[in-house]
Parts: sequence; structure tokens; C-alpha cells
Amino acid sequence: MEREWLFSLIPLFIGAVCLCFGVYGLRRAGALRRRGVTAQGRIVRHDTMRNDEGATFHYPVAVWTTRDGRTCEHPSRFGRGKVAGAFGVGAAVAVRYDPEDPRRFAIQGWDTTAVDLLFTVLGAVLSAGTSVVLLVRLLTL
Repeated sequence: MEREWLFSLIPLFIGAVCLCFGVYGLRRAGALRRRGVTAQGRIVRHDTMRNDEGATFHYPVAVWTTRDGRTCEHPSRFGRGKVAGAFGVGAAVAVRYDPEDPRRFAIQGWDTTAVDLLFTVLGAVLSAGTSVVLLVRLLTL
């Protein structure tokens, strides 16, 4: 058996990583939907980051008060290239957070499960496709 088949493990590995990332995000969103508590918050600033290609991403930082009176201030885990008017500095937003760990939160309307769903589908397709190719290759030797 030649060593070239080892290179087909690369898309399998990438697919598995994407699948794990996507499933983690979907499970996290589901847990917030089931056990989360909604609070009124506001956007106090945007953390900006540049990637290697020079694109700028804005991460809104939300402030809210939990039911037990703690003030929380955390940036969203999702950044976007542009900030919509509804999420500008000073905007009132609804925040859904985990009462046991308020660092797990979502800004309603900003944080969506679309990215997690995309990673899940992409990971499943890459993993399943590569597995089928490897299986066919092994069976036809």
C-alpha cells in the first residue's frame, strides 16, 4: 500500500475538528435556550481585531446585571465586519445568559447559530466523504 493515502487523512482531520466545533456551539446554544435567563443589557463598546489579511472584526461588549445582582461585562464570541445600528455603542440589547456561569451568554439578534450549523454541516460532509473514499480505497486494494 502506498503512502499517498495518508494525505486523505487531512480532510478527515479538518472535518472532525469542524464537526466538533459546530456541535459544541449548537449544544451551547441549546443549553442557553433551555436553562438561560434573559436580562436587559447595553452595548458599552466594541472590541476590534484584525486578522492576518487585514480584515477588521467587531465584537460587541455587553453589560448586564444578573438576577443575584452581579454586574457582568463580556464580549460576544462572534465578530462581524460591520456593526448594525441596533448594536452600536449605547444600544439596549437582550442578553440570554447561564445563571451558573454568566460568561456563557448570547446577545439576542447578534449571536446566531448559523456559524455553528455551517461548521457542523461542513465537518459532517468532509468526515463522511473522506471516510467513504478511504473505505472504497481499502476495499479495492
